[in-house]
Amino acid sequence: MTMRNSAAARWALSRRGLLASAGGLGLAAAAGPAAAQAATPHTLDDFFARDGVSGVVLSPSGNRIAIIRELYENGARRAVLDVVDAGDPAATPLRSPIGDVDCEEMQWASDERLLVKVALRTRSSTERTSARSLGPVAGQEIVSRRMVSIDPSTGGAVVLFDNEPQRMRTTTNLGVIADLLPDDPDHVLMIAPTQARRIAALYKVNVMTGRAEEFERGDFDTVGWQTRNGVPVLRYDVNSAGNTFEIMARASGERQWSFVRKVRISEAPEFEFVAVTDSDDVILVSARLDGEDVQTVREFNLKTRAYGPPIASRPKADVAGGLTDDRGVYLGAAYWNDRIEYDFALPELAPHHRAMNRFFDNECNVHLLDIDRTHNRFLAYVSGPREAGSWYLYDRAARSFVNLTPRTALQTERLGRTEALDVTTRDGASIRAYLTAPPGGAPGPLIVLPHGGPEVRDVIGFDRTVQILAAQGWWVLQPNFRGSGGYGLAFAAEGWRRWGDRMQEDVEDAVDHAVRLKGLDAGKVGIMGASYGGYAALMGAVLSPARYKAAVAICGVFDLPEMLAYELRDDNSPDNEIYRFWTRRIGDASTDREALERASPRRLAGEVRCPVMLVHGAEDGIVPVFQSRRMKEALERAGRSVDYVEVRGAGHADWEDDVEQGLMTRYIELFRRAFA
Repeated sequence: MTMRNSAAARWALSRRGLLASAGGLGLAAAAGPAAAQAATPHTLDDFFARDGVSGVVLSPSGNRIAIIRELYENGARRAVLDVVDAGDPAATPLRSPIGDVDCEEMQWASDERLLVKVALRTRSSTERTSARSLGPVAGQEIVSRRMVSIDPSTGGAVVLFDNEPQRMRTTTNLGVIADLLPDDPDHVLMIAPTQARRIAALYKVNVMTGRAEEFERGDFDTVGWQTRNGVPVLRYDVNSAGNTFEIMARASGERQWSFVRKVRISEAPEFEFVAVTDSDDVILVSARLDGEDVQTVREFNLKTRAYGPPIASRPKADVAGGLTDDRGVYLGAAYWNDRIEYDFALPELAPHHRAMNRFFDNECNVHLLDIDRTHNRFLAYVSGPREAGSWYLYDRAARSFVNLTPRTALQTERLGRTEALDVTTRDGASIRAYLTAPPGGAPGPLIVLPHGGPEVRDVIGFDRTVQILAAQGWWVLQPNFRGSGGYGLAFAAEGWRRWGDRMQEDVEDAVDHAVRLKGLDAGKVGIMGASYGGYAALMGAVLSPARYKAAVAICGVFDLPEMLAYELRDDNSPDNEIYRFWTRRIGDASTDREALERASPRRLAGEVRCPVMLVHGAEDGIVPVFQSRRMKEALERAGRSVDYVEVRGAGHADWEDDVEQGLMTRYIELFRRAFA
């Protein structure tokens, strides 16, 4: 989209009028645009309109805000940096050009230096000299990532590592920051491969000159470090399959690293660094210990390797991360309930977050990103079912809440409302589900969207797919079936080895509940999902052929024995953590093969009655593409209707927006035909 140019428009609130009262905290705001016509759905193009903002960050002092924007003029794209006075967000920003590059990340090294990670895309013009050559194929896209240090006052820039031309030519990723070194404004710690041995090392890099000096080398499988005041305290070594970390620790004064824990590389790892403490040998981590139900924040002693008792814990809720200020000081723990919540270590911060939530009628997620060192100014990313996402500046002293990046493509009144449902399952358990109405809320067809993972969860938030489907006049249901994550290990374990029965039954019970509650058309229900959700979509079509009129499965698992065999392909050692993880959750192919086959849609393709669409990334490294190829073949052999799309060059549902928009068009057409 084209950003509006007036000063008032740059900070106009998209949802509120001149004043919002929030529990005694008056939040001053600018006037918003005129309300849209109620219940007029957005078009598909609206949902894929460019928003023009790549990122926003607050400086350590809280005095400056940096905004990366993408401008499109005469078909050409260029990125620019806007530096805003946080004390007067309506003032004209200081603008500096960046160029036709992708800006992937931005951080303040200090108030006087901004770091921007850029991705440069080129095409290889060389051929491989042999089959064993590791060089790129001619025409293959090469992405080189670089960290650029920018003077926000002048726009002057230097590329970090620029003093090493050979490294710049041969290394694709020179954009990983390990530590911003708050006490040393001229330097940062970065991770990059050594030139000679090609193993990871830490480098101390001057952000004024770009010069880098090696600080510490890792082992041959090291991929990262966590530091405390510039001193490495945790190290991450990856296994040969690239799916687990060995976490190593080192206390002050120690020379050798020692093993702490092996963790699966996943959406919700069970051990993560959170913050530093006043003690050199103690850090805060989020962890779930043996025998515990939920993940909590607690101390970890680097010298003794002992854990302290939880300092942030909720029953039946896993901690979702820590909140820190500019210097890495712990301010609280984040949790996902229906929306994001915080348990603050500083109680005086809690009423301010409540005020921000009330500002949006408790409909949105106010996600705190940056907090200045005086804890006066907060940068928050706000999103919700009817708020596509904008960055806001909250000023405690001024009691103001300012939208820094208003979105004009999607309007609140033209998006569907989401509500939380408590669903009683057929065996008397209770699960949470989220139901989004089409604009206007008229009864109509229903699409159920089981999430992936499966040990993740849905929340009340902005979901583009959900809102696109709702804009077609359809209701959209997102059930957190047993086996979902975020609710503690016991809830997740209720879905272990219950693929195709209990987990699927929970989805069906949620559908029945929504249909009864809203008077929806039980004869017009579709199912759609990605990853585990793709499995659930096809398993739903197998087990309930009369229920679903169409099924869309994206990057799904369709043959459980074959998936387990795939996890053993590259690592058949006894300590294959990933294989053990999945056998605990799916089943053991050597002892449970019959049950696994009964829970595999590919083995039961003849039971499917509805039209099916399968989509898979050709380079998917999580669920191999052969799962969808063989599902397609099985459906064709059974004489069933199947449409198959393989996305070239894509991984696990990570395609670009133009591809996604084309696929969404086909999903909508499939469901419309099925509901006709």
